[in-house]
Amino acid sequence: MQVTLKDGLERWIYIHVEVQGQHDPDFARRMFTYNYRLFDRYARPIASFAVFADDNESWRPDHYEYSVLGCKHRLDFPVAKLLDYAARVHAIETDPNPFAIVTAAHLRTKQTKNDPEQRYQAKWTLTKLLYRQGWSRQRIIDLFKVLDWMMRLPKALEQKLWQDIEILEGAKEMQYVTSIERLAIERGMQKGLEQGMLKGIEQGIEQGIEQGMQKGVQQGMQQEARTLLARLLSKRFGALSEETQMRLEQATLEQRNHWADRILDEPTLGAVFGDH
Repeated sequence: MQVTLKDGLERWIYIHVEVQGQHDPDFARRMFTYNYRLFDRYARPIASFAVFADDNESWRPDHYEYSVLGCKHRLDFPVAKLLDYAARVHAIETDPNPFAIVTAAHLRTKQTKNDPEQRYQAKWTLTKLLYRQGWSRQRIIDLFKVLDWMMRLPKALEQKLWQDIEILEGAKEMQYVTSIERLAIERGMQKGLEQGMLKGIEQGIEQGIEQGMQKGVQQGMQQEARTLLARLLSKRFGALSEETQMRLEQATLEQRNHWADRILDEPTLGAVFGDH
């Protein structure tokens, strides 16, 4: 980004942020490698920062160096450990900085890993905070999508959350999240109904239509689920190969749900799929 410094001079600032979700003994060297490759590419100083989202309290690499025959290289990089905020998660939940909400969502997700009821309460609390900050409609929608992606709930609790959001939006006269998400769901169901009706007509008048509509609705919802899972995987791990896309297409609903539950906890796409 191009910025104006306090002395009035304009300058291009190159910032590299690395988010690391688990212990990696080679992390510091990787930061060094990324830094010098970026410097080689842009011929400008690079500011490298690390965000640690892992559960290891003592793991905090903040530099890399080597020396040989009197020649010495060293890179020191600032780090942020999300675990450091766990003791004051209540305070950061009310912080107006949007990244505070995301940090709180990460911490609450970790804390409620095996407690769906507590996760529901945490997700509902964070969702209400979105509406209290006075943010724009688009910021609320964008941040809610992050919360929704990170803090997955069982189907029954998810439905309860949507009902609570609908009541909240009605009271505040803000049809933000529910209107957008419902539109996507309705489109998927409408597409499924249309496919089901066409299939039903081919198979028979009464039984065919009934069975076809049911199958069409299921296909439509499954297609929406495949699309959402592919989008989340690409956001987490980058562009998906044709082989991966085909794998998602051919997977069962149970497999896709299993993979979705592993997105936040696994460091690589292969690990999400359980590949070795």
